[in-house]
Amino acid sequence: MAEEAKVFDFKGGEILVFDKPLEWTSFDLVQKVRNNLCRKMRIKKLKVGHAGTLDPMATGIMVLCTGKATKKIEELQAGEKEYIATLKLGATTPSFDLETKEDATFETGHITEELFRETVQKFIGTIEQVPPEYSAVKVEGQRAYDLARKGKSVELKPKILVVKEIEVLQFAETEAKLRIVCGKGTYIRALARDIGQALNSGAYLIGLQRTRVGDFTLENAQQIEEFLESLKEITIAEESK
Repeated sequence: MAEEAKVFDFKGGEILVFDKPLEWTSFDLVQKVRNNLCRKMRIKKLKVGHAGTLDPMATGIMVLCTGKATKKIEELQAGEKEYIATLKLGATTPSFDLETKEDATFETGHITEELFRETVQKFIGTIEQVPPEYSAVKVEGQRAYDLARKGKSVELKPKILVVKEIEVLQFAETEAKLRIVCGKGTYIRALARDIGQALNSGAYLIGLQRTRVGDFTLENAQQIEEFLESLKEITIAEESK
């Protein structure tokens, strides 16, 4: 017996899990999904929001909520997150990732694998972290990254957050790969910055992938192209049209 096709109710509320493409902003993904859903449903407006941003130079899990499911965003944002982060040691960029060019270099000859492993352990637990200037934190009504991209210096207040696990997956003299499990509000770019400073050197992200948000994993995620293609065939609940 053939399995019945799922009926989607985007106004009533759906949770969609995507693998965000590299160089897309979180807003790019939300806008693309919203615009295509509105076109499919022949409506002008539909609530679509995300449960946690991802930087343009990061890929991986982004959870989007539609319609009445946007009420679950705060609950979903509070979920534990997991990342795979690749750090370049011995240099920094203003954004602490590949969005901007290197602005300083540092000595790395003293950084042994043992020292690196000991250092990252200091960042496990409840820690204080100053968000990076290139972040979505609001400063007097404006996003910090908008001010930073205009060359304006901003002073951000430290936040208390929780880092549950840091596992060293790979280490070389100028590059390391970490698996990080953390709570809401953690900036992995800021963690890279702080690890670099703790090593009496510098560090920034050359790769970042979010592999889990709460119970959602990359196995649950779909590519935006797959979703847009599937929109041609999916069935939408009558009350959602």
